[in-house]
Amino acid sequence: MAKKAKKIDNLLKVGIEIFIIGSGPLLITMLLASLGLTSDPNPNPVDFGIMAFFTFWPSLILMIVGLVKTFKAKKL
Repeated sequence: MAKKAKKIDNLLKVGIEIFIIGSGPLLITMLLASLGLTSDPNPNPVDFGIMAFFTFWPSLILMIVGLVKTFKAKKL
């Protein structure tokens, strides 16, 4: 008998997507600079930092609410 697919709430999906889109470029820039793959060893990604600043907390809140809704739906 096949298992049911786990239903993930849409708020959780949106929160993860916002986190990846908002903080991903900053994290990638930091990783590339630490590995020495950029021409500047100390880049100043101000635009990526501002984008991460404005998207981190909303994405975290959406992920928490989505997790709560997902676990409540599983209990019912």
